[in-house]
Amino acid sequence: MIAESRIRTLATIGLLAMTAVWGSTFVLIKGVVDRWPVADFLAVRFIIAAIAMLLVFHRHVARLGRQKLWRGVVLGMLYGVGQLLQTWGLSLISPSVSGFVTGMYVVFTPILATLVFRQRMPAIIWLAVGLATLGLALLSLNGFSVDEGVWLTLIAALLYGLHIVLLGRWSHAEEAFGLSAVQMVVIAVVCMLATVSHGGPALPPDRSAWIAVLYMALIAGAGAMLMQTWAQAHLPATRAAIVMTTEPVFAAFFAVLLGSDVLTWRMVGGGALVLAAMYLVELMPRRRAEGELPAEAVHHEV
Repeated sequence: MIAESRIRTLATIGLLAMTAVWGSTFVLIKGVVDRWPVADFLAVRFIIAAIAMLLVFHRHVARLGRQKLWRGVVLGMLYGVGQLLQTWGLSLISPSVSGFVTGMYVVFTPILATLVFRQRMPAIIWLAVGLATLGLALLSLNGFSVDEGVWLTLIAALLYGLHIVLLGRWSHAEEAFGLSAVQMVVIAVVCMLATVSHGGPALPPDRSAWIAVLYMALIAGAGAMLMQTWAQAHLPATRAAIVMTTEPVFAAFFAVLLGSDVLTWRMVGGGALVLAAMYLVELMPRRRAEGELPAEAVHHEV
């Protein structure tokens, strides 16, 4: 039990680190997609990430059985389509609204876990979901209108929630390297297909775009996917989703740190609510419920 608790703590820290990296990308890639088509940016990013992961983990991929390979394909398709929809939606709505709608995967995750796998969620999870949603709204929203961009982003959030639920059920620690690599290859293929209409992806237009895409590919892409896959082998999906709602908190932090935004009471209040939600599910002593069994125990039921 002590070893298991330590591993779950490390998994949580890993997810937080990954989410901090995601939060840093909002400032890093600002302006890059204005000079470079969105689909091209995503395709080049994930092609580089896929090549890097295959070079390092090709033996792990070879050891995966047919079932695991197909599961990696399904997970990669969900994530890849989600990336495209989220980014296209972002081109139609403000970044703050996009951040809030994307963060709605924290609501979709327990709902999908209940519907797909019939997991019972303890009341504390639903309370945490409510706090996280309020925090995201306070952190991100300045007006809200339901238009095409919102719907595209909402569908992306639904796909992310399903990805988190399925990854939590299908990921095993010993197969995380191979499963991560398969997902990355499929994501690259999905994004490549989105560029077929204009003859394939164009290369980055300048040095700063190259720096951004390499960081996004190797750190925020390959590294983050590997960390998420490993961490979700040890954490229930709903807890992972709530931990990952700290992304807009980190995004606001880096925006203020790098001088592209000013600290406001909304940032402080929204960030506090998101962190409170994470505290409820991660740090407070509680009884385990059926929907909160360790990921390892759930896997044996498959």
